[in-house]
Amino acid sequence: MAVRPFSGTQTRSRVPVLATLMVAAAVSVLAGCGSSSSGSSTGGDVKEFSPPGDIPDNQVFVRFTPPAGDVTIKVPEGWARSESNGAVSFTDKLNTIQIQSRPLPQAPTIQSVRSTELPQVAQSMTNYQLQDVTSVDRSGGSAVLATYQAASPVNNVTGKSVPDAFERYAFWKAGTEAVLTLSGPVGADNVDPWRLVSDSVTWR
Repeated sequence: MAVRPFSGTQTRSRVPVLATLMVAAAVSVLAGCGSSSSGSSTGGDVKEFSPPGDIPDNQVFVRFTPPAGDVTIKVPEGWARSESNGAVSFTDKLNTIQIQSRPLPQAPTIQSVRSTELPQVAQSMTNYQLQDVTSVDRSGGSAVLATYQAASPVNNVTGKSVPDAFERYAFWKAGTEAVLTLSGPVGADNVDPWRLVSDSVTWR
C-alpha cells in the first residue's frame, strides 16, 4: 500500500490547530499551578499542630473539694479521678493533677522542701532531675514551688516512657500543708492551664 504524503495545503491548515492546542494546554497547566499555590497560601489544607499533652483552650474547669476538706481547687471537667494514699489525682491522656493535704507544724521553706520533701519524691521516680525550688505567690497565698523532670510511667500499649515536667506547689495554713502537683510531657504548652489550677487553690 502506498503512503499518501501530506500536501502543502494540508500542512498549512494543521499548524495553526496544533499551535492553538499547545497554547490551551499551557494555559491550563499554569491555571492549575496558580490554583494550587493559592490554596496553600490561604492554609485551607494546613492543620494546626499541637505538641503531645497540650490541654485544649476550650477545656472547662470545675471546682473540687478533696475528702480532707482543707482546700478547694479547680480541675478539668471530665478527667478520670483516682485516689491513693490520701492523694486525689485527675488524669487525661498524658497530664495529671494531684492534690494532697497533710499535717505540718511549720510552714514549708525552700530549704525544708529541698532537704526533706523532694528526696522522698525522688525515691518514687525514675530519671528524676531537679530544676529549681523557689517561693511564689498565688491567689490562695504563697507557696514553695519545685520544678523537676522525671520519666513518665511506662505506657501499657507502647511499652515506652517519655520525659515529664512537674510543678509541685507546697501551700500551708494553720498546721496543714496542701501539696499540688501538676505534670505533663516535656514540651507541652500548659503554662496557662497550670497557672489557672495553681491560682485556684483556696483554703476553707
